[in-house]
Amino acid sequence: MALSRSRRYEPVNYWPGFVDALSTMLLVIIFLLSVFMLAQFFLSREVTGKDEALTRLNRQIEELTNLLALERTQKSADQTRIASLSATLEAAEREQKRLAGAAAESAASADAAGRAAAASNALSAEKEISAKALAEVDILNQQIAALRKQLAAIEDALSASEAANRESQSKISDLGQRLNVALAQKVQELARYRSDFFGRLRQILGSRPDIRVVGDRFVFESSVLFDVGKADISPEGKKSLDSLAAAVLDLEREIPPDIPWILRVDGHTDSQPIAGNGLFRSNWELSSARAVAVVQYLVARGVEPERLAAAGFGEFQPLDAGTDEAAMARNRRIELKLTER
Repeated sequence: MALSRSRRYEPVNYWPGFVDALSTMLLVIIFLLSVFMLAQFFLSREVTGKDEALTRLNRQIEELTNLLALERTQKSADQTRIASLSATLEAAEREQKRLAGAAAESAASADAAGRAAAASNALSAEKEISAKALAEVDILNQQIAALRKQLAAIEDALSASEAANRESQSKISDLGQRLNVALAQKVQELARYRSDFFGRLRQILGSRPDIRVVGDRFVFESSVLFDVGKADISPEGKKSLDSLAAAVLDLEREIPPDIPWILRVDGHTDSQPIAGNGLFRSNWELSSARAVAVVQYLVARGVEPERLAAAGFGEFQPLDAGTDEAAMARNRRIELKLTER
């Protein structure tokens, strides 16, 4: 009785709750950083793909530019050739006129007639060459027009690629903002359900000194659920866990399915070494076995397994740094924490 009174008026140590709150905040920040890094990773991949496409397009433009320069050079040579052929044609026409005049003056001269015929044949040949040159020039003009259309299409593709890149960056930024808002809303909703859940447990279990709330955790002293050095739930402990299972089942029905929550069951021991009973070699094993026993019992009472997690911390997360029996009793405990998955 004296020990019970001393524990009832023992001041509450809020430091572990503060540490857990900081841990929760750190997990949220790490999650946000992970989302941001993932978004940056996909953005960098998309930007890299755009840069590669832009490089290929620039290389095609360079090739087309070189081809256009070559075609222009060929066109200049053809135009020079056409000018030369035109001059030759004019000279041939003058020669033909001269020969025609000579033929008129000396119709009887067979030699003049022959030269006139040769000149006429030469003129016809030159006209044929000139026509071929003009046809080649027309083909070159058509090729130049096609190249210009290809250049215009490439410029349009580059503009569309830049616009799509800007739109992608805007969508990623908007997605990050909406994700932050949604995450904050889910955290607030989970905090509200956690408060309701702990309030319901207080009403069900009553104001017992060996069952209390520490920060964001509901704490059972190990003596409520287990005998000393054992991981089998005692009959009295099963009654307490029956009430807990009923509260968890109500919680499953109330929390919306889109909130990823779990009830984490943490086992803790005091710093005294395990006695050599052959069942457990260390406090790690004892604390883990007790947490697993609680989870298995809740599953047997209908709680969904995916909503539960078990963890053992041994003697390395004490609530009380003291070494007296009261401090040891407070450190031997099972903690329930409603948190995100």
